[in-house]
Amino acid sequence: MNILTFDIEEWFHLLDCDSTKTAKEWDNYECRIHNNVDRILDILEKTDTKATFFVIGWIAQKYPEIVRKISQKYEIASHTMNHQLVYQQSPAVFREDVSSSIKLLEDISGKKVRIFRAPGFSIRETELWAFEILADCGIEIDCSVFPSSHAHGGMSSYRSSKPSIIEYNGVKLKEFPISPKSILGKNIIYSGGGYFRIFPYPLIKKITNNSDYVMSYIHPRDLDAGQPLINELSLARKFKSYVNISGAEKKLTKWLTDFEFHDIDYANKLINWDEQDVIKL
Repeated sequence: MNILTFDIEEWFHLLDCDSTKTAKEWDNYECRIHNNVDRILDILEKTDTKATFFVIGWIAQKYPEIVRKISQKYEIASHTMNHQLVYQQSPAVFREDVSSSIKLLEDISGKKVRIFRAPGFSIRETELWAFEILADCGIEIDCSVFPSSHAHGGMSSYRSSKPSIIEYNGVKLKEFPISPKSILGKNIIYSGGGYFRIFPYPLIKKITNNSDYVMSYIHPRDLDAGQPLINELSLARKFKSYVNISGAEKKLTKWLTDFEFHDIDYANKLINWDEQDVIKL
């Protein structure tokens, strides 16, 4: 089962960077999201592929036409309103961030929003309260778990890297975690972000062939070779943020041509949830 998702963010929505941290700073940068979303939609049309789009509410608020365009053919999900790390928010602030994004996306698209992904996969063992809030907000499917250590947190104690059911404090959510692959003893996430751009396509193809579950997460900026450079980033972050962007569009198109990918709605209907692991947190 290969699942295709996009995190609809601007090219400057980078985490852990003071110059790109909040909406106050975002207004200083040029808008590139329209062309970048059109590039994604063209790829999907060319490869006849469905995908789920996790949209930041800030983008939906500024450019509602983007949400309308996407929702004509594809599934809309929440990526919060303001793209902040969960562990840097109080439960009350997180609740407002999620609920306001859901209402906005539903008002624009006319469709119920029931799927969520946290920025940076930043729900850790110390933020399990977030799952209660998601359920209260009407979320039925979560895609926030990174079942390994991660720069923005991760949940290394999560014992499943396949679709499962989270049970916490009386609530249950269907979980589609990120799918790590062990390479030289280290869990690597090759299906999105920097690693997708760094890894040569033959390796990605080989890993995909040997996997029965792939959860991808592509950002518009991963395909935008013309984006400006954010000079405040460290050398390591610059490498991870900008390496191999020029070849990423061709690589993604090849991946979607060689393999069959689906959106989360399709995968959800395909799974017999009574047979999936229940992860009690």
